[in-house]
Amino acid sequence: MEKLRYYALLVRLDRPIGIYLLLWPTLWALWIAAQGVPDTTILLVFVAGVVLMRSAGCAINDYADRDFDPHVARTKTRPLAAGLITAKEALGVFLVLSLVAFLLALLLNGLTIALSLVAVLLAATYPFMKRFHHLPQVHLGAAFAWAIPMAFTAISGEMPPLLAWLLFVAALLWTTAYDTMYAMCDREDDLKIGVKSSAILFGQHDRWVIGVLQVFTLLLLGLVGYLAGRGLWFWAGLLLAAGFAIYQQWLIRNREPLPSLQAFLNNHWLGMAVFIGLATDYALT
Repeated sequence: MEKLRYYALLVRLDRPIGIYLLLWPTLWALWIAAQGVPDTTILLVFVAGVVLMRSAGCAINDYADRDFDPHVARTKTRPLAAGLITAKEALGVFLVLSLVAFLLALLLNGLTIALSLVAVLLAATYPFMKRFHHLPQVHLGAAFAWAIPMAFTAISGEMPPLLAWLLFVAALLWTTAYDTMYAMCDREDDLKIGVKSSAILFGQHDRWVIGVLQVFTLLLLGLVGYLAGRGLWFWAGLLLAAGFAIYQQWLIRNREPLPSLQAFLNNHWLGMAVFIGLATDYALT
């Protein structure tokens, strides 16, 4: 039982923020593709897939960072970094969770199954990117946003339309913005151990770049809502999301680790606001 607890900590079941941040764009896409509440089976498959793939992503992330995490204050107590589980066990958890997620995808159409292989590839490769370039956050954005074209193909059985790719880019930019906030928490440790990140790349321009990413995210979401014919409730949700973005800018104003972490966590509410506005708009119009 103790080992199972370590596995649960490995996949961050005690910290579900990653599940939320992956879930909201997925739900945006499902509601827009279905023009309202999607098919129950498809909805359940995607929700379960979000939980499984985020958990798998955490396992492979800790496997990739097993030599770095013991030297970073925020990560040194993770089960693998603390020696509570082995690297082989972490890799095994990733493989098992990815396999279960793929088996779930078999309940969907062939095109969505094919796209799910890309999702696994993105999740598996993301943690290694910080060794090669300063924008692993963009890679994470692609991994988190990939559920969007999958959602559209699951609903329609066809290649995603332009609307889906606009939503994909919006989610990618949003993820890059909030993961840069997250990277700001570890910037000093990352510089010492040689890990690359967008927070290091942007330096003293980090707040401005995050702000630009947030603005373009909101503009693209507005364009998607306009093209999808959404009304007042959607725009109210988007306005609330803009308020959260402004609040996050206030939190990171001094680039301090704890407020930057709080800004990152606050993105859960931003994503929720967009979804509630979207779902309410479909329900009432």
